Amino acid sequence: MKRIIFYLILLISYASAGQLSSAVAKYDLPKKRLLIQACSMYLFNANQGAIDVDSSVVLACKAYKLPVGLAYDEGFNDGSYLIGKDLIEKGDINSVERLLAKTKGEDRIKLSLQLGNFYLFKPGTKPEDLQNARTYIDDAVRTSNQLKNKKWQHQSLLLLGKYFYQANNQPEGKKIFLEVISECRKQNDKKALAEALDAYGTLLLNLDPEKEKILQETVSLYSSLGLEEKRIENYMKITTIYFWTGKINDAKKRLYKNLVDLRKIGFTHQQFAETTIVFIELAQRNIPTALYYALKSVKRMEAEKDYTFGDIFYMRLGDVYNHYGHHEEALQLYKKSIEIGQHTFDTGTWYKSFFNSVAALSLKGKTKEALEYIRFMTTKYPPKSTFDKMSVAYITANCYDELGNFVQAEKYFKKTYQYAEQLHSPETFREVMHQNTIIALFYIKTKRPKEAKFYADKVFASLKPHDIRYTSEALKLLSYKTDSINGDYKTALEHYKEYNRISDSLHGVNKNKQIDELKIQYETQNQEHKIKLLNQESNLKGIALKKSKMLNSVSIWSLVLLLITVGLLYNRYRLKQRNNVKLELKEKEISKVNANLRHLLEEKEWLLKEIHHRVKNNLQTVISLLNSQSAYLENDMALSAIKNSQHRIHSMSLIHQKLYNSENISTINMLNYIKELVEYLRESFSLGQRIRFEIKVDPLELDVAQAVPLGLILNEAITNSIKYAFPNDRTGMIYITLEAKDEKQYVLTISDNGIGFDPNLNDKKANSFGMSLIRGLSDDIDGNLTMENNNGTILKIEFSQEFPLNPKRKSI
Repeated sequence: MKRIIFYLILLISYASAGQLSSAVAKYDLPKKRLLIQACSMYLFNANQGAIDVDSSVVLACKAYKLPVGLAYDEGFNDGSYLIGKDLIEKGDINSVERLLAKTKGEDRIKLSLQLGNFYLFKPGTKPEDLQNARTYIDDAVRTSNQLKNKKWQHQSLLLLGKYFYQANNQPEGKKIFLEVISECRKQNDKKALAEALDAYGTLLLNLDPEKEKILQETVSLYSSLGLEEKRIENYMKITTIYFWTGKINDAKKRLYKNLVDLRKIGFTHQQFAETTIVFIELAQRNIPTALYYALKSVKRMEAEKDYTFGDIFYMRLGDVYNHYGHHEEALQLYKKSIEIGQHTFDTGTWYKSFFNSVAALSLKGKTKEALEYIRFMTTKYPPKSTFDKMSVAYITANCYDELGNFVQAEKYFKKTYQYAEQLHSPETFREVMHQNTIIALFYIKTKRPKEAKFYADKVFASLKPHDIRYTSEALKLLSYKTDSINGDYKTALEHYKEYNRISDSLHGVNKNKQIDELKIQYETQNQEHKIKLLNQESNLKGIALKKSKMLNSVSIWSLVLLLITVGLLYNRYRLKQRNNVKLELKEKEISKVNANLRHLLEEKEWLLKEIHHRVKNNLQTVISLLNSQSAYLENDMALSAIKNSQHRIHSMSLIHQKLYNSENISTINMLNYIKELVEYLRESFSLGQRIRFEIKVDPLELDVAQAVPLGLILNEAITNSIKYAFPNDRTGMIYITLEAKDEKQYVLTISDNGIGFDPNLNDKKANSFGMSLIRGLSDDIDGNLTMENNNGTILKIEFSQEFPLNPKRKSI
């Protein structure tokens, strides 16, 4: 009965698999790509190289109903319309080729790149596919060079680099990648550089020390660009490097960090990281954590009825139970894993569940039954890959060894070694090491030291050239026994202590107690949840009965209330209509008043501008009259007085000119005003480069009532410095600063590096017209005037933005 129910669940899951699940449909394009990469990365690593990378991608896309092209078209597919994409997804390549013949420019490049991807990343590596890929990639390179478009040149070259790696011409591929990377660095194009480093780093082997360095830079670049999904993807790739090079603790830390990152961006497919955490925690004997994440993955899968990769999660939970003596529960979970794997997507995991089922049967004392199960499964489902063949031979040898049939055990151990010799990838390194270790221990146990030495030497020799950290209970036992045979008792003792430490952590009774407690907690939670649902159902039935009794009376009163409500609503509707008419009339009146006010305001602004214009013209007329008068004067004092008056009038004229030319007719931009005033004075005195000015003015807007006095003060102070600070045609500097001390308090400073003023000058000089004017104008703006000698003359005025009417002027 349970079996029928299980298949019904599977049938329902298949029926819903025809369209994107809600969890996938809600993802945007970057998250869909991240899902493909996370899933395919896990499938490739979990199968330990038994399927190639491209097959893993195809399987991931098929499982989640996503186009395969999404995994490879990131450089030219941003989610907008992409020419020929729909035809390629349908597999109608003939139509795509006809379309290519008619296409030019960037569209031709995009189409060529898609066709290049299609052939290059087909599962398997067929010569004709590679040749087709090269044809279209060359076309993309040629067209992008004709257009002289850097983006498309880079994208075409990156795909060409990938082609050379697929064609086993790594040196040529590396050359192309480094060329693109170098060019991106020169152009300081962070995004293009990140894409180039990503493409190159991904293709390098996990044992290549350059790979981690390149991917770390890629992660930093994507982080600075805010491309979080791409940062996380490359972070996963580095985690994979740590995993396969034996940096297990580093890999584990990154996996936990990865879960946090995925939650932050709302990415719910966290199970691939979780199941890897289970594998590591299980290997490190952290049973509560391993069981927590194994149960979490299974609970989510069962709750969502998404059995897409159910074989993986049932197998991992079975591993936890099997590892700590709960073999019957483990067998049931392995059985589920096998059934799902045979009827959904063949990820290769269910065949490992078969191996683990054999181990569980043997550990239960049913070794003969385990051998029969091996014969049945390998007859019906023969192992396909070299790794699976090695694993079948290994579990068969162990069963015969357990039964004491050493002849048959040796036969299958030798088969195990033959297959192991054909495996050289880092993904299979641990299994090969472990199985050769067990074979060496088998020969030590059966007292054949010569054969034992052969396999032990193989094990120890394999550890040296690999930058992989590897240790295990069996390896420590072999090291102990080998050192003992060789007479190295001191080292043997150290290895024996290590062996005991690992063995105790593995077989300690506390672990069984822990798993029992956790199982009880999990099952109790499930039971409590069921009881809660039953109670809720009972309460709902009671409420339904009460509702049925009240239904008639509620219906009658509802009808009465409905009639009353309709009457009230009609009354409100009539009132609202009358109010709306009144509001419309009022609104028209207000609009008319506003229009008149706007007209008056515009007229006022125009009049003010016209006044400023006329004032400016009148002041210019006065300047011209003074200039004409000066032509008839021979007295130097009179001429100087007229010139000074012209400068003062110009400082005021300049303000009025700025006001009528500006949109703002009430305030003056002091920076622009002071620069123009200084330039005027420089030209008036024909200073050339003898006296230079340094202006430092904050971006301030001052009222015209303050700007006019300040302009006259500036004119007087600068004129005095030009005339008296640099006698005998000395060179020098005049410094002008206007800065805000706080929000409404300002400081104007005019200083020079000239000879300074004589502090003992007579009262007549001190009370000259220029100084009197400066003092009077300072009072007008309620400013605090100070004057001092310090390597020249420093004149400073502190004043406020909003100043009161000067009491000295009230009587005027």
